[in-house]
Amino acid sequence: MSQPQNNHKAAISTRSLAIYYGDFRAVKDVDLNIVPRRITAIIGPSGCGKSTVLRAFNRMNDFIPTCHSEGEILYHGHNIYDSDVDPVSVRQHIGMVFQKPNPFPKSIYENIAWGAKINGYKDSLDELVEDSLTQAALWDEVKDNLTQSGLSLSGGQQQRLCIARALAVKPDIILMDEPCSALDPIATLKIEELMRSLSKKYTIIIVTHNMQQAARVSDFTAFFTMDEDRAGRMVEYGETSQIFTRPRKKQTEDYITGRYG
Repeated sequence: MSQPQNNHKAAISTRSLAIYYGDFRAVKDVDLNIVPRRITAIIGPSGCGKSTVLRAFNRMNDFIPTCHSEGEILYHGHNIYDSDVDPVSVRQHIGMVFQKPNPFPKSIYENIAWGAKINGYKDSLDELVEDSLTQAALWDEVKDNLTQSGLSLSGGQQQRLCIARALAVKPDIILMDEPCSALDPIATLKIEELMRSLSKKYTIIIVTHNMQQAARVSDFTAFFTMDEDRAGRMVEYGETSQIFTRPRKKQTEDYITGRYG
């Protein structure tokens, strides 16, 4: 499988990754090197394992009793599935933003500060809250109402609050599982602009069904599909401009041009 050419160590890598739900192999043979401080989009038809792979990057699949994996996911050279690795620590370094905004039923301030407090954050919480909300392009909209419930915000604001919450624990990598699918076009544009801004500092991996969105915001794209045995696999991975204009595989071209999927 060809990989993007770059002169950087991968932010996170998979080696012969396969993921199972019980006896069913949902994903197979994934070898992927994620480029640091860039946006990588994972695209493909429904059921091809995009979200399953994304959740594997910070061990969210651990919460599904029947799910287990084979192969390796390497972060700073260590397999995050080794027995001596604490999954909570993994999630501090590799944050997650979900498809539907899910603020805590707490104030805007506590949504940001809570995770830092339980992780023993020693510096100024006021500064952390302001910095996280500023990075998420939300501070100017909420700075005078930090005590109001996070649930009182609009859908787009709630999603930016969830991004700020993920940023507050100082991650290296941010995973986003269709973060705009529940949002209107204006809120979607704000999230896309935010992703571009955050990619200067963070590695972002996004699953999206919206190919226009992948083309707009991502630097690299991985295309997944399903084999005859219903297992998802990666067909092609490269710079987004190449994937969308000069795909190497016919399956990729067929999907990009709408012939299937």
